[in-house]
Amino acid sequence: MTPVPSSFGLRSVDRLVITFLIDNSLEWFTKLPAGFTHELPQHLQHQNPPLKTHPVTGVPVLDLNEFCCGAHGFSALIETQISGEDAHLTLFDTGPDSLSLVRNVKAMQIPVGKVTRVITSHWHADHTGGLLSFLKLRAHNGSECIVDCHPDRPISRGMARGAQPNIIFASLPDDPTFQEIEAAGGVVETHAEGHAVAGGAVWVSGEIPRITSFEGGIPGAKRWVEEGGRGQWISDELILDERYAVIDVAGKGLVIFSACSHAGICNVVRDAVNRFSRPIHMIIGGLHLAPPDSAVRIEPTIDFLSRQLIPAPNFVLPMHCSGFYFKVELEKALGDGCVPAGTGIKVEILGDRELDSRLFSPTIV
Repeated sequence: MTPVPSSFGLRSVDRLVITFLIDNSLEWFTKLPAGFTHELPQHLQHQNPPLKTHPVTGVPVLDLNEFCCGAHGFSALIETQISGEDAHLTLFDTGPDSLSLVRNVKAMQIPVGKVTRVITSHWHADHTGGLLSFLKLRAHNGSECIVDCHPDRPISRGMARGAQPNIIFASLPDDPTFQEIEAAGGVVETHAEGHAVAGGAVWVSGEIPRITSFEGGIPGAKRWVEEGGRGQWISDELILDERYAVIDVAGKGLVIFSACSHAGICNVVRDAVNRFSRPIHMIIGGLHLAPPDSAVRIEPTIDFLSRQLIPAPNFVLPMHCSGFYFKVELEKALGDGCVPAGTGIKVEILGDRELDSRLFSPTIV
C-alpha cells in the first residue's frame, strides 16, 4: 500500500526510530514500555564502544567516559522509513553547548554523515548551542547538511523577573548566525511556514496558533532589537519563532516533537489535530512546566491531555524543561503512558497499515 500524502504533504511512515541525544536526565534503570531501550543494553549488545576487560577480574568494564552525558537542552535523532524507500536521518535540535552533543553522538555511534537535515525548533541556545560543533563533526563527509530554521533569528534573548520587569538579569548565549552555520558546512534553509521534509515523512510547523487561555507564553522573556543605530530590550513572551515537528506512523498516529513548548503543549496538540485529523500516539519533549510561575498550568494541561483529548495520547515523554512535579502528576493521570525518557534511550515504533483504517479522528471536548 502506497502512503498517501495529507493536504500538507505529510506521508505516513512504516518505521520510526528515535535516539535521544540530549536531555536534562539520564535514565538507566527505570522500567520502560516495549520498543524503548536504555543506553546500556545498546552498548552491551553491539559492543559499541568496545568493552575493555578488567586486568584482575577478567570481567568487562563499563568505561563511563564513553557513555552519554546529560545537559540542559534537547536533541533527538529521528530516523524515518517508508516501505520501499530509503530511510532519512533528521536531527531535531542540538542541545546547549559544543561538548555534550559531540560526546553523545560518538557514544551512540551515530553515522553523522547520513544526517541530511537539522531542524531547529526555535532560537534559544539550549536548543542551538551544539549546532556548529555538530556541523564541524560531519563537515568532511562530502554530503550537504541542510539547517532548517526560522528566518527571524534574534540578536539576543534575555530574561527579567516578575518583580523587576525592566531589569534583565541574564541573557542566553547568542544563537549561531546564518553566516556561522554556512562556514561550518551547513546549508541554511529558512521557513516561517509549515513544510514537509525527509521525503514527506516529517512535517515542520509554522507559527503555532495561540488558542488555549491558560497558555500565555513565558513571563519575563525579552528580546534585543536595534533600529536607527539604537538598541533596546522588548517583551518576547510568545517566542513566535517556535516550531514543532510531527511524524505520522501508519496504524499508530502522530508522534509530536515539541522541544520546549513555549507556545504551550495544548496549543501544539490542538494545531496538529486540527491539521491532520489523526490520533496522537506520542508526545515528546520539553513541556516548560518546571518554572514556579508555570505551576498553575500543570493541572489544566494534564486535564487536557488525559480527559479533553479523545483518545488520549498513548504515551507522553515529558523531557527537558517539563519539571519533576509535572511528571509526578502526569504519571498519576496516565500511568505507564507517562514514560521516563532521557539521554541515550532509543525508541522504535513500527507501523501497521492494516490497522490504519481503524484509527478515527480525535476530538477535543
